[in-house]
Amino acid sequence: MRKDQVSRSFKKESSMILYFSGTGNSRYAALRLGELTGEPVNSINQCLKEGAAIGLHSKNHYVVVSPVYAWRLPRVVERFIRQASFSGNTGIYFVLTCGDDVGNAAKYARRLCAKKGLRFCGLEPLVMPENYITMYQAPGRDEAEQIIRRAEPELERLAGMIREGKPFPGPMVTWGGRVKSSIVNRLFYPLYVNAKGYYAAEGCVGCGRCVKLCPLNNIRLEGGKPVWGRKCTQCMACICGCPARAVEYGKRTQGKERYYLAEDGTLEGAGDGRE
Repeated sequence: MRKDQVSRSFKKESSMILYFSGTGNSRYAALRLGELTGEPVNSINQCLKEGAAIGLHSKNHYVVVSPVYAWRLPRVVERFIRQASFSGNTGIYFVLTCGDDVGNAAKYARRLCAKKGLRFCGLEPLVMPENYITMYQAPGRDEAEQIIRRAEPELERLAGMIREGKPFPGPMVTWGGRVKSSIVNRLFYPLYVNAKGYYAAEGCVGCGRCVKLCPLNNIRLEGGKPVWGRKCTQCMACICGCPARAVEYGKRTQGKERYYLAEDGTLEGAGDGRE
């Protein structure tokens, strides 16, 4: 696995892969697509942390890799796209990592592209291990590794279409998918997307990794312990990336597995018995 090519200035490239990732699924997918296509990979997380205006230029196309949040692009990714400037070839692909499906996410990505003057090249789901542990269970190590292996042929298929400039066909959208991406998504943010439930348990060693991982600079250390602000996007980076397994979200996460996929493709905390 090659290292992430984070670039503050985003040099002019033939094409560009951009990713947003909380627990590593979308980063892994972006890096694999980068390997398979030979294209550079850049981190939206880093751009958000730095808070600088971003100017992008690509001769061929862009690829955005992101998790799906309540069956649509995360609002933080939508905001990044709205605020960034795009020049050159404005065709853009979307690859959304998910635990099951992406609902009608393509409709809203297409609408975003139209408002931004981008050419929508399609949206495809990529099933990866579940990581939203404030609501669901993360898989154990063996199951997670199997899911990641099963994603490889799909990554190869998507990379081939990107290399050839072919549009993604997109998944079939059901009536339930339309409901999930509209009504459920609108309810999801006011009801669930906040940091009110996060706290550091006794096992916290004050290492500051949660501060480093938070893409919105929403965590700070006070007295050697993390304190959360109000800008949380529920990416799960702090809770799943904690090496001491000491971050909790109320009682919802107590005793649950943590899932974090490192940049080199190794699993941290997925059913490995770490304390």
